[in-house]
Amino acid sequence: MSKVSNAWAELREMDELSARTSPVHQLHPLTKLLVTLIYLFTVVSFPKYSFSALTVMLLYPILIFQVSGIPVRLCFHKLRVMLALVCAVGILNPFFDRAPVLVIGGLTVTGGVVSMATLILKGVFALMASFLLIATTPIDRLCAALRQLHVPGVLVTLLLLTYRYISVMLREVSVMTDAYALRAPGQKGIHIAAWGSFLGQLLLRSMDRAEELYQSMELRGFCGEFHYAESAGYRIGDLCYALGWIAFFLAARSVDLPQLLGNLFV
Repeated sequence: MSKVSNAWAELREMDELSARTSPVHQLHPLTKLLVTLIYLFTVVSFPKYSFSALTVMLLYPILIFQVSGIPVRLCFHKLRVMLALVCAVGILNPFFDRAPVLVIGGLTVTGGVVSMATLILKGVFALMASFLLIATTPIDRLCAALRQLHVPGVLVTLLLLTYRYISVMLREVSVMTDAYALRAPGQKGIHIAAWGSFLGQLLLRSMDRAEELYQSMELRGFCGEFHYAESAGYRIGDLCYALGWIAFFLAARSVDLPQLLGNLFV
């Protein structure tokens, strides 16, 4: 299978994940969106040296992974490129911040090392939370939740069509690449002389498919809004879910819970 086919298959797999049934999948999309946004804001707001306090925020994605039935390894596999970039963001911190912060077993840990580890954790937690939101919420319902937050309809529609168009374009590239490989056996990639015609055909084919996709959306009731994607109303479980996690986020941000628990048991 080519890289394009793999990318298209991974995108389709995300749609299949969001269509599963679990307690997390059945939550109201607006509830999951708000909790995710508050989680991201809370994670980012931690000071750069608060590594210990930040670790407790891992509890949210781990529990959601378990309840939703989505393997953690699947998240790291799909976000492997982004995770590598996140881990490289603070790699220069130890060279600029050499002030000692603590000593562990005779080893001096500088502020740059602590800030680098904290920054990496922030990025990893943010990616995990974003992945969980997309993997447990269909794109139509997620866009409907954005409209309920009064995000401009043009931006939400652009997001939806871009998401749908990426899958269409990848599918067309996969079909054309396979057809080219059958006509040029043994050749690696597409010859430079065929790039122009290949891109032209890709543009025409993807435009036709995109038009068909938009017409099918209109037949299903799409008219610029997302009334057809609205789920059931709020339930007590949605409110308890949101209030419980928000209370936990506030407690984790206000108090160093790992240090507090350590002092209680010492």
